[in-house]
Amino acid sequence: MRVRTPWPTALAAGLLAAAVLGAAGTTARAAGDEGTRTVEYFPDSRGAGRHTEAPTSPPGRISREQQAPAVAPDATPVTPLQRTGPSDGRLDLVVIGDGYTADQQGDFHQDAQAKLDAIFAIEPYKSYQGLFNFWLVDAASNQSGVSGDPTKDVVRDTAVSSYFFCSDTERLLCVDEKKVDTYAQQAPGSDIVFVISNSSKYGGAGYSGLTSTAGHTGIATMSSDNDRSYLIGAHELGHSIGLLADEYQYDGYGTYPDSEPAEPNTTKQTADGMRSMQTKWYRWLGQNDPAGGTVGAYEGAGYYEYGIYRPTQNSIMRALDTDAFNLPGREAMIAGFYRNADLVTAAGTLRVDLAPLPKGLADVQVRWYVDGAEVVGAAGERALKAASLNLRKGTHTVTAKAVDRTTALRDPAARQAASNSVTWTVSG
Repeated sequence: MRVRTPWPTALAAGLLAAAVLGAAGTTARAAGDEGTRTVEYFPDSRGAGRHTEAPTSPPGRISREQQAPAVAPDATPVTPLQRTGPSDGRLDLVVIGDGYTADQQGDFHQDAQAKLDAIFAIEPYKSYQGLFNFWLVDAASNQSGVSGDPTKDVVRDTAVSSYFFCSDTERLLCVDEKKVDTYAQQAPGSDIVFVISNSSKYGGAGYSGLTSTAGHTGIATMSSDNDRSYLIGAHELGHSIGLLADEYQYDGYGTYPDSEPAEPNTTKQTADGMRSMQTKWYRWLGQNDPAGGTVGAYEGAGYYEYGIYRPTQNSIMRALDTDAFNLPGREAMIAGFYRNADLVTAAGTLRVDLAPLPKGLADVQVRWYVDGAEVVGAAGERALKAASLNLRKGTHTVTAKAVDRTTALRDPAARQAASNSVTWTVSG
């Protein structure tokens, strides 16, 4: 069984918490509590992010407009857009549509598919899409569109109360967390939630550190018909899955004041220091990078200008003018996939299902063992017959183990974690 990781654990454990809470001066509250929390947004569709305070529920002028939902949440249809395995062996991504009436749910499905297609065209999502289940929740709204579009005074009655101009910030697209939680509970599993709001206006937000009844610990919002908004979701998954820090900085933040950050893509050490100490991304130093240039130590990250370094000049964790994760970020993402999902699951006695990962970054093989000794000639098989094993009298342990031999993982601990096994006890 997998261990579910918070969105992001790093927010509670490392630099991100210190930087964000230091900037905003508050702590996160449980989903649905009255109050505020710190959220991330991107004022420029090709720029760096910012953090600000946002209410956990919409202001009175919006919430007063809410009528009874068009369809009760517990009667809301849920569509398995992609189901590759059991929820306890997959990352369950729940997509909720907002501002779509009952007659517009077909539009929501098309918009959700387009956003997911765009995100999962990015590596390493592309090669590891088979570790995800996608659930579409048809949250029918009483009115079409989104509050705050095109202007602040516009109010629409929608299922989860999406609204621009949240906290007087035009591009910040907020939601009612309690309503999102209620709809997310309708899906079989909920690790990550996307809210796609019916609008062509650019905007979105990343919520983290939530406590939800549905099980998710974060929400990413994005507008449906803006061709840049999908990058917000792709970036936010970097926090929730890869436990990555933001690689951008704020003018005037000065020198990083704390101990070595926990996140895998920021460090206090220079390139020489990483080589000497054999820490962080030293294995990638000097490599040509998909985000451009070479992997090194570039000053400015984790919101601070000085005394803290990032792996590359640019990446999707620094600004949305690129969709590329750098090599250390890509490795962290793949490690995150395997913290939350399984390569192989049991499909019956001595029979397994393998996550559908195409050849690309992933390079998966199944091997079989009896009492710890490999079964010669069985590599790659999805099923064995007990009679073919020529077992001696007594009980034996038969194991099927799947290993991802991808070259995108260089850290031995990550390589070791990129595998799992299923075991049976059989009699000879």
